[in-house]
Amino acid sequence: MRLPNILLTGTPGAGKTTQGKVLASRTGPTYNNVGDLAQEGHLYGFDGFDEECECPILDEDTVVDELENKMKEGGVIVDYHGCDFFPERWFHIIFVLQTDNSVLYTRLEKRGYSVKKLQDSIECEIFQILYEETMASYNREAVHRLPSNVPEELENNLEQIMKWIEQWIKDNN
Repeated sequence: MRLPNILLTGTPGAGKTTQGKVLASRTGPTYNNVGDLAQEGHLYGFDGFDEECECPILDEDTVVDELENKMKEGGVIVDYHGCDFFPERWFHIIFVLQTDNSVLYTRLEKRGYSVKKLQDSIECEIFQILYEETMASYNREAVHRLPSNVPEELENNLEQIMKWIEQWIKDNN
């Protein structure tokens, strides 16, 4: 039985990893956190580390190469805050998780983010940069926004995604 490929994207701290792991455990797709994949496989560019953003610089082409065969097989959940470098053909549906700024601020502060990194993430959410990037990169009909503020929304989101997966399986198998 074929399963769909799903992209979970959104600002750091929006709940992509939490939702992705729970979704994979309940529905069967393989969960892939791009940050973890890059760290494990040393998939960073020659430029090394971005001091201003306080993070390694991802080699996007190498990440795409690393995921290509998995994506062809189907049944993959990809979790990453950026998305414009992933091929559109990979995903059957994309969910952009969005979080209220006060909730996001608290989550990122607990992670120990610097003031600069906190401000950048909050601005990214305020201006809906990742949502706009997603809309520009993929078929608009495949892109869906989900609120990600409280545990009840997590459960509602999971139910909504699982219903979508069930329908996709009926339509494509």
